Amino acid sequence: MTYAADAKPPFYHGTRADVAVGDLLRPGFTSNFADRKLSWIYFSATLEAAIWGAELAKGAGRERIYIVEPTGPFEDDPNLTDKRFPGNPTQSYRSRDPLRVIGEVAEWQGHSPEQLQAMKDGLSRLAAEGRDHIID
Repeated sequence: MTYAADAKPPFYHGTRADVAVGDLLRPGFTSNFADRKLSWIYFSATLEAAIWGAELAKGAGRERIYIVEPTGPFEDDPNLTDKRFPGNPTQSYRSRDPLRVIGEVAEWQGHSPEQLQAMKDGLSRLAAEGRDHIID
């Protein structure tokens, strides 16, 4: 694995987890989107992708967007770049190494209730069709 060639910070991670600056977000825990542990940790160089991550994350905690830095190599996220967005316009990445939290985005604008419901409906359709597989 190598570093994604065109990736440039800042990087973001959207979640409902409550962590502090300096903490490490590690792979190997239950995913924000799947009911299983994944061997990768996911992040993005776009705030838009991180907003979706926070809004769609499972759990009851407050939606949060952390500014993170990878501690090791990372690659394009094949779940998005190969399946939905060729060329990686979402600038989505994954790593087997932790992400260090270096800050939190205090103010951000979420999607409208209609946009959020449309995304959730689309994800539900994928699940019903058995096409919601995460490449791990």
